[in-house]
Amino acid sequence: MGRGMNLEKDLNDSNTYYEHVDRALIHKKPTPIQVVKVEYPARSAARICEAYYKTPSTTDYNGIYRGKPIDFEAKETKSKTSFPFKSIHKHQIEHLRKVLYHKGIGFFIIRFTSYGQTFLIDAGIIIRMWDEGKKSITYQDVQQCGSLIKESLTPRLRYLDNVDAIYFKEEESYGKES
Repeated sequence: MGRGMNLEKDLNDSNTYYEHVDRALIHKKPTPIQVVKVEYPARSAARICEAYYKTPSTTDYNGIYRGKPIDFEAKETKSKTSFPFKSIHKHQIEHLRKVLYHKGIGFFIIRFTSYGQTFLIDAGIIIRMWDEGKKSITYQDVQQCGSLIKESLTPRLRYLDNVDAIYFKEEESYGKES
């Protein structure tokens, strides 16, 4: 699988579960492309040969949770020491800045593949560091300011428990799952 695809699969499976149990409605956003050239090797088969991104995508996921808009970016790193901000694009920072301005829930989910750990970090923390000109966030800082996401069979990533604890200040999970 490509870089980031394991995290993406885990999030997609989790979101499918969350939708199935009516806990949240969150989807992966498709990347808008402009198809330029298509070949038809057979009458019933078409193959896109050339395409370009129409516009920069905003973030990976958005939806609604407990009556609030939710928007987040998911990233993976193999680094054991830090998550490099070169993996984040300026338009993603600006989009999340607007989400926060309009009182939405915005965050990053960052997986350190070397440690098998996935963290939720409020977008405001990453935006502040970005604005300060930092080039990365250390693994130690992620451990301190981020929230470790528990893994389970269903959902694979229990990130809405972290959302509850951070954004809704609840002691326990929303309660729709065990």
